Amino acid sequence: MNIAAFCLRRPIATLLAWLTIIVGGAACWLQLPLAALPNYDTPTIQVTAKLSGASPDTMSTSVATPLEKQFTAIPGLLSTTSSSIQGETQITLEFDPSRNIDAAAGDVQAALYRATRTLPTEMTTPPSYRKVNPADAPVLLIGLDSPSLKLTELNGYSDNLIVPALSTLSGVAQVTVNGQKRYSVRIEVDPDRLAALNLTLDEVSAALKAANSNAPLGQFDSSRQMMTLKMPPGLMKANDFAALIVAARNGRNIRLTDFATVLDSIENTQNTSSINGKDAILLQVQRQPGANTVATIDAIRAMLPRLASQMPGSVRIQLLNDRSTSIRNAIHDVNLTMLLTIALVVLVILLFLRQLAATLIPAISLPVSLLGTFGLMFALNLSLDNISLMGLTIAVGLVVDDAIVVLENIMRYIEEGMAPYDAAVRGAGEVAFTVVSISVSLVAVFIPIFFMPGTIGLLFHEFAVVVALAIAVSAAASLTLIPVLVPKFIKVAQLHRPAPAWSRAFEAGFQRVLDLYARALEWALARHTPVLLAALATFGLTAWLYTSAPKGFFPQEDTGQISANVEAAQDMSYEGRLAVLKLLQQAIMADANVTDVVAKVDHDTTSFYITLKDAALRPAMPAVLAGLRKSTAFLPNIQVFYSPVQNLKIGGRGSKSTYQYTLQSVSPGDLNLWSAKLIAELKKGDVLVGLNSDAQYDGLDARIEVDREQAATMGVDMASVRNTLYAAYGTRQVSTIYAPEDSYQVIMELADQFRRDEASLARIQVRNAAGNLVPFSAFSTVSRARGTMAVNHQGQLPAVTISFDLAAGKSMSDATAAIADAQQRIGLPSSIFGAYAGAAALFQQSQNSQLWLIAIAIAAIYVILGMLYESWIHPVTILLGVPSAAVGALLALRLAGLELSFIAMIGILLLVGVVKKNAIMIIDFALEAQRGGLAPQDAVRQACLLRFRPIMMTTLCAIMGALPIALGLGAGAELRQPLGIAIVGGLLFSQLITLFITPVLFLWFDRLGRRPARLPVETAPSH
Repeated sequence: MNIAAFCLRRPIATLLAWLTIIVGGAACWLQLPLAALPNYDTPTIQVTAKLSGASPDTMSTSVATPLEKQFTAIPGLLSTTSSSIQGETQITLEFDPSRNIDAAAGDVQAALYRATRTLPTEMTTPPSYRKVNPADAPVLLIGLDSPSLKLTELNGYSDNLIVPALSTLSGVAQVTVNGQKRYSVRIEVDPDRLAALNLTLDEVSAALKAANSNAPLGQFDSSRQMMTLKMPPGLMKANDFAALIVAARNGRNIRLTDFATVLDSIENTQNTSSINGKDAILLQVQRQPGANTVATIDAIRAMLPRLASQMPGSVRIQLLNDRSTSIRNAIHDVNLTMLLTIALVVLVILLFLRQLAATLIPAISLPVSLLGTFGLMFALNLSLDNISLMGLTIAVGLVVDDAIVVLENIMRYIEEGMAPYDAAVRGAGEVAFTVVSISVSLVAVFIPIFFMPGTIGLLFHEFAVVVALAIAVSAAASLTLIPVLVPKFIKVAQLHRPAPAWSRAFEAGFQRVLDLYARALEWALARHTPVLLAALATFGLTAWLYTSAPKGFFPQEDTGQISANVEAAQDMSYEGRLAVLKLLQQAIMADANVTDVVAKVDHDTTSFYITLKDAALRPAMPAVLAGLRKSTAFLPNIQVFYSPVQNLKIGGRGSKSTYQYTLQSVSPGDLNLWSAKLIAELKKGDVLVGLNSDAQYDGLDARIEVDREQAATMGVDMASVRNTLYAAYGTRQVSTIYAPEDSYQVIMELADQFRRDEASLARIQVRNAAGNLVPFSAFSTVSRARGTMAVNHQGQLPAVTISFDLAAGKSMSDATAAIADAQQRIGLPSSIFGAYAGAAALFQQSQNSQLWLIAIAIAAIYVILGMLYESWIHPVTILLGVPSAAVGALLALRLAGLELSFIAMIGILLLVGVVKKNAIMIIDFALEAQRGGLAPQDAVRQACLLRFRPIMMTTLCAIMGALPIALGLGAGAELRQPLGIAIVGGLLFSQLITLFITPVLFLWFDRLGRRPARLPVETAPSH
């Protein structure tokens, strides 16, 4: 059935159908969500457990290990990583992408409940979990400050107003408060005065807990009424606690102020955050895995004015590090790139068709195809992101191909004198099979991506789907809409008008090129051997270029944001870290490329979030990073690791640099030794920079040795010893203040001057079984030793993660080779095993799948073309031009100084589908000419010359579709550029080769197929 003829008989129905598609597509386009990338996140949940004062080793053995054992039973759990530091354990659980995160969260909650009985009794709050990837940078920072309010007052607004409100928004996983100044009463005990009053810390703790009880009191019930029992509110402020009677000695009441200083204070005194050098409360907003960043930030921005109206006018709210800004800029610039692409493609069509009316027809098919694609994207719940828009931009140069093939054939018949209506029926009918062949085989290229599993599949499914949808809509428009428009736009009288000067000049130039091609084609058809050798050479050149190309996974984006982590001596105090932070902050703020600097420091972490000026007003990201590294390298033994914030974040383990390599072993001692040796060996090379690890074994411990026999003789038990030490140095919560708006901690510890070093242990007294005080020094000694500051696990085994960045001009393939060589040089034992993590692990997976991706795509195209042509040979003829495209792409990437990333590999995959259409157009017409009675050589010669114009048109359109991307225009261009360069380079090179290889191969296979027929036929013997 000739579908074009049917549509020409029903033009109004056809036009109304496409008008409906246009209007619906435009409406859907406005409703599509914006995003940086397709939804690739794996369900990730973070579990946090706190035990104030507990050492990293204690947190690891008493908290992390019991929890990890419970989590192993959860179905769909891919990996478990944990990090235990002083007083805190964080466990990150990553699940299979097919698991629903809410269902996984229910399983985690059940596991936490089962583990409760195995956790230390001193844990005042149970472990909690959040549906968040802790390694992902916050999507937004919110700063609170005021010229008239203290930070402790501001903290009430953040804790009781802003955080609860934002936490209810869809997409928000958690809101973390940095620089928190949450109110508490702090009791600082003088151990000498305490001992003089014959009291112990345990007794004071018990008295404080009993004095502020909030136990229920009950009620009175009579025959007529009921009365509720109430008592005045408990102790609320430091003054209330100061007068508290703790004990009575010799008829005298001993009050808290007799041996302690009672202060209105804050819970965490080792926690500071600042914005551009000024102290502030800082809220970090993190999104849930899978949530849309732009939609989440829009919801936050919409809510903040309502929250601001409930706070004093002096409170200033600052929004910083807005991750949606770079996304919006990238989407805006991609849209402009797409418009430029459309303009270039229409210009190419105008040059070749030489008539405005004829140009208008395929020009109309472009927006029609794109709007139809938008409608299908909306139906499939896709988004407008860098990947899908990159696909649409490339598709601009592809969707016009079908329209060009149909229109050019129709115009050929009109120029021969046929009426436009009849020419439309015949011309569209002739090439319908060609259009279907080109479109179906081009979609077949993406079959491997459709079924690709894991994160790589999630990232690029959308690209494949969008391009496939655009091609399908374009094919439908070419066979239905284009034939209907021809009689309405093309009038015979217009063809006889004199052509403008520019048209005549272009046609004369094109005719010279065609004549040159005709002569070259005659030479090639007469000399098969050199052409076949050139075709064979492309195979070898492709293999060499691929194996020698520097390889990567995903280009580094310039989002205008940088995270920085400071590495100092592991035993550096909070005061020391704060002093370092202020010095570094001044240096960073002095950089001309920086607009905002957010800093935060606590007892074990010092970090910055840096916002840069617009990309047009500063150097490229590598130059900015080099400048920052240089300006902050002035402090001895202090290293600052800078990492550009990326939209693509793989894995749940945070690190100071971009890429990760994890070593594991059953023996922690061996692991620490060999990880240090490997890092030292890697630092000798020039491939990796920013080398560091999460191993922290250079802290300082005060190790207490208790003579248990002596302690028993003195009547002292070990529980009393541990409880006393915890009360003295553990920042222990001993009571709770129950205020109407919230509950607050009462914290007891030794006064600051008694917590400076181990000498204060001699002042501690423990009550023995006889009721007497025994000096701590009577049964114990203390010594200094190297200590563990963090204990890390992966899958319940000890783990050390080495993180690194790449030196200028180096690729991930160089990094993997450098790490393998270093392991061999140091003789890493088999008991230590390593694996890449995060983005580096995804790079490893992509290397294993790249060649299979191309091979499966070629196989799929072969099967489809074989079925369409009912031939074993013609698909081979069509596909043998593919290596020439790969050569051009790999050469272009090398000349541009770009690595062979997975984005570039997608470009080469797309070339497989684009390049073979030239061969399809030649072979289709050659076969038709052969059926008309021409000899194979005459048939293929005629096909090449007749199809030279549409081949050049479609190839130039495809080049113009990729050229703006290849030029790297606009925000986020570094992500798209490898794809554009691969396509442009591949098309330019393959165009020169396939126009000669395809006809020669056609004749060679034709002769090969007819050779058996010329062999002598044996006759059967007569009887």
